[in-house]
Amino acid sequence: MDNSIENRVRLVETLFQNLEIEIEEFQEKTHLNCIAGCGKCCSTPEIDASPLEFLPWAFYVFLNGQAEKTLLELEQNTTATCFLYRPKSLAEFTTGNCSSYQYRGLICRLFGFGATTDKYGKLRIATCNIIKEKQTKNFENATIAINSNLSVPIFTTYYMQLSQIDFKLGNVFLPVNKAMKAAVEEVLQYYAYRPLPDGHKDIV
Repeated sequence: MDNSIENRVRLVETLFQNLEIEIEEFQEKTHLNCIAGCGKCCSTPEIDASPLEFLPWAFYVFLNGQAEKTLLELEQNTTATCFLYRPKSLAEFTTGNCSSYQYRGLICRLFGFGATTDKYGKLRIATCNIIKEKQTKNFENATIAINSNLSVPIFTTYYMQLSQIDFKLGNVFLPVNKAMKAAVEEVLQYYAYRPLPDGHKDIV
């Protein structure tokens, strides 16, 4: 089995692409959507993630020669809020955006439009109160539909698929910034005694 960083990154990115297609179809059928510029879920400090879901981001950072600098910033970071979140201002902290949206983690992609199963076996959309309150009718209709026959991304399904790519990195859950730090460390350790990827021989 090819356990290289490049292959693992490709597999994670393929998983993300499949999820994006499923989310787009779900949004199209339910008319649920995030409010433009809202960063409320990103500004929440209690976010856990696996290092594997941030491996594409860490690899991107490495290829751009920023891995050591980013690792130092993560080590010195004292806030629990996601390292990649950029609020509009301290006064408007729940308004903002992701500074690396293309490489955001699996949890970032699933939340809002993915579902979990409750103790009664019923599917529930894991989303924010803003969507529940501002798009009440669409949310209620979507909840009914996913428990009938409407396809919806399932958290456990995607995390199981993620763990199959790398059992170790996909099954440990850490506060989001520690997960990102572990992902950067994984990339740096991997290339410490290996040749750099083709076309990137000048990485410092």
